[in-house]
Amino acid sequence: MISFERVNKIYHGRNLTRKVLEDTSFVLRPGQALGICGANGAGKSTLLRLIAGVEHPSSGIIHRGMSVSWPIGYTHCFQASLTGADNSRFIARIYRQPVDRLLAFVENFAELGDYFNQPVKTYSAGMVARLAFGVSLAIDFDCYLVDEVTGAGDQRFAERCHAALAHRRSTGTLVMVSHSPTTLQEYCSTGAVLHDGRLTFYPTIDEAIEIHQAQQRLAA
Repeated sequence: MISFERVNKIYHGRNLTRKVLEDTSFVLRPGQALGICGANGAGKSTLLRLIAGVEHPSSGIIHRGMSVSWPIGYTHCFQASLTGADNSRFIARIYRQPVDRLLAFVENFAELGDYFNQPVKTYSAGMVARLAFGVSLAIDFDCYLVDEVTGAGDQRFAERCHAALAHRRSTGTLVMVSHSPTTLQEYCSTGAVLHDGRLTFYPTIDEAIEIHQAQQRLAA
């Protein structure tokens, strides 16, 4: 279980104070599949980072009773001068995973061939995305975070990503951020809308999408 207790998140910039979350309290339970809607800049990615523990709240308390992933498919976690294999080894050691098992999973899933042992800086954007998906899915977490990305590469690889993510959704907890209603409906059952620092929960993802789209129409 993950719980937020009166959490506030405020960013202070040059002549700017922005409140991303205001007095937010909720409980995320095992097995829940939550889709989060919100406009660009609403703070959806910040919310995921708070859930993951990458960022700390300005005030309030966050309890984590389950292990939490980084956003699946996140491509900015690699050291470009190291090979895909070396980056995978490094991540395996950080998360105390069997190195050989993790390497075998990533090599098989990402299908990079000889490039797996080449520096990441030589990869195309699609190859980096394949590596990111492989590493993200190689570790078993209780709660998986997904920020926009659900597929990369050709159709066959996208289908593999979908199958792997669907499996983790069926066996764990999922929190997904996406601007695509179809994607949210595919993976999520419940929903929430982040608007003006307030996170409002709805019993179905369809209701959350409908409220979000109505807010967008009003804003336009």
